[in-house]
Amino acid sequence: MSFKADGPKTRPDRIKRPADPTPTPTPPTWSTKAPSRRSSTASTSSTTSFHSAVSGRFSPTSETRMVSASNELKAQANALFARAEYVSAISTYDRAMAELPRYLDYEMAVLQSNIAACHLKLEQWKDAVEACEAGLEGLERELPTKTRKTKPKTKTKKDGNEKRTNNNRGEKINSDTESEAESESGIDADLGSRQRHGDEKVVELPSSLGEEDVAKTLAALSLSDARRADITRIRVKLLLRRARSRSGMPAVSTFASSGGSNDAPSHSDPISSKASNGTSSTWSTLSAALEDYTLLRDTPAYWAALPPSDRKTVQLALVDLPPRIEAAKQREVSEMMGKLKDLGNTVLKPFGLSTDMFKVSQGEGGGYSLSFDGGGKG
Repeated sequence: MSFKADGPKTRPDRIKRPADPTPTPTPPTWSTKAPSRRSSTASTSSTTSFHSAVSGRFSPTSETRMVSASNELKAQANALFARAEYVSAISTYDRAMAELPRYLDYEMAVLQSNIAACHLKLEQWKDAVEACEAGLEGLERELPTKTRKTKPKTKTKKDGNEKRTNNNRGEKINSDTESEAESESGIDADLGSRQRHGDEKVVELPSSLGEEDVAKTLAALSLSDARRADITRIRVKLLLRRARSRSGMPAVSTFASSGGSNDAPSHSDPISSKASNGTSSTWSTLSAALEDYTLLRDTPAYWAALPPSDRKTVQLALVDLPPRIEAAKQREVSEMMGKLKDLGNTVLKPFGLSTDMFKVSQGEGGGYSLSFDGGGKG
């Protein structure tokens, strides 16, 4: 039994969504973010203090006091050097370096150069090289001589249009992009041109330089001519002393067993005949010394800073070193082949073979070929 309601069908009303509660205004004391209590002046001073702490620079008063104390110790060390008390002089120069702020690269390089001179007198070649390299690194920060190579920018249509426009304006606008060599030289080209022609007006920087290189370039351009001359003079001394140290190192076999030391004093003079007749450095150190001497000769600013006696030393070294380098090369190659032969005999002995059964011949290109010679067995 079923019932059917009569009349029109009706749909029940949809349930309405309750209204959102009225937001209550937040009192000022309930703010989740407290307003800054520092003024703009305080913020600026705080930022300055932060950068000062990061850079590690001292106040002008403190810096002057530290430099003065260092100069007093340097004068004492110079007096010790004049009396041939080289060990005491090195110790006093080290104390003078400890007084200096680490960011004074030029002053540090001067002391490193003096320390290298002491090590040269004591024939401590390796220590002299290390002192010279530390000084040269500091001078490179003070007045860079080389730039990092940056990736060339991708040329676009807009760049091509600008280049054509610049070509119409004149030759000077695109002087930095005339050749690949000029664009790669970067700072050297600009600084060299400025030193030669005395141009104090405008120096155009290559567009390929990175931000760090641009900053170094601007810092270098701000140096006075007198400061540049001082830096060049110390750089020349460091290069010359490093070259003398490298060419005066005692001969130590590259493949010898452990126990040898490059710190052993040698009585050979870097340019003397005794050094050329037997007491020579390794192939690598002699080659590095030749590079330093060549740099001194081929760089006009360096050559001009050398006194006549040092120029003669450089010229003699450039004649003396090539045969010594060749002799060291042949000696080390012979030692290497001897070591390889001993190793080969150790491996081949269980099989009844020896390296004498193999023939090694050198080709025209300088390479070596190995062939089996059974008649060598005997």
